[in-house]
Amino acid sequence: MSKPLGFLGPEGTYTEQAALNYNSDAKLVSYPSIPAVASAVESGEVDEGVVPIENSLEGAVTYTLDLLIHDSALSIRKELVLPIEHCLIVRPGTKIEDVELVYSHPQALAQCRTFLAERFQDASVMASLSTAASVQEMQKSDVVAAAIANRRAATLNEAHILVEGIQDDGSNQTRFVVLAPTDHNPTGSDKTSMCFDFEGDAPGILYTVLGEFAHRGINLTKIESRPTRDNLGRYIFLVDVEGHRDEETMKEALDAVRGQVSMFKMFGSYPRHVSSAV
Repeated sequence: MSKPLGFLGPEGTYTEQAALNYNSDAKLVSYPSIPAVASAVESGEVDEGVVPIENSLEGAVTYTLDLLIHDSALSIRKELVLPIEHCLIVRPGTKIEDVELVYSHPQALAQCRTFLAERFQDASVMASLSTAASVQEMQKSDVVAAAIANRRAATLNEAHILVEGIQDDGSNQTRFVVLAPTDHNPTGSDKTSMCFDFEGDAPGILYTVLGEFAHRGINLTKIESRPTRDNLGRYIFLVDVEGHRDEETMKEALDAVRGQVSMFKMFGSYPRHVSSAV
């Protein structure tokens, strides 16, 4: 019997495609928000959940980061990377010069800024909860409208693709993570994600903590920050490093970090995505 796999819906989102790429045999279950996906995994309604976490053009998906930091004890079990190709989708028979309104998710709208500025100077844009939902909203619109979404969303909604590949950068990619109650066993090619903050502030405090990885030859692959929600100017640092938390050198580094920060949270260790271009 196939295991249920939750994803940020509705059908036709890039997250659904990432979930299909991860496990095409799973029973896919759509949820309306990232917290809803996490809640379904926590309650056992689904075994795992797929959500976006980072885009190569627009950066972090803050809803996912804040969920991992503040609101969930779930771990990252896997990372998935999906090339993003946005299409301009309309009702059959619609001409591009007649479009008055363009719907899409805010990230997709941002990733197509140049196209929108050049082709729709007089049209309005409207944010949708997802790229797939934007196609449904376009079809119900009282004015001539278009949506920015993927090819599958057009097919599912029997809509027409006017223009393909409208994103500003052809290398546009989104990174997704699989959330689960536990992370992944070591594979020999892994990544570990965590967050931490400091009770006070001092020159070199972050430098010293990151040095625990550098001194042990552990490669830092990403660092970013999010507000603590407590005070303006206070931040939580999110770090990805190469290696698995069960490796001895990594254990030493993590223990050293824990001793220098006021809050530490492990998001998990999981197989590292390796680009086919590498």
